[in-house]
Amino acid sequence: MKRKRFTEEQIIAVLREHETGAKAGDLARKHGISEATLYNWKAKYGGMDVSDAKRLKALEDENAKLKKLLADQMLEASALRELLSKKW
Repeated sequence: MKRKRFTEEQIIAVLREHETGAKAGDLARKHGISEATLYNWKAKYGGMDVSDAKRLKALEDENAKLKKLLADQMLEASALRELLSKKW
């Protein structure tokens, strides 16, 4: 089964349809997703506007980059400590 990638705008549009009273099963069939995916989206994006969702995505991306930088720095520091301990 081909996996689809939905944008924040599309996700929020589907959630708005759900808020207006559409049934979860009908929405899932219409958009080609599972009901579990719909409820996961609702947990993550429920009550957000498109601008809020874009900001969330940007913050998640920035957080991932910072975690990668921290891991690299910790690895370098560990390697330097090991190198210095061998010299003495």
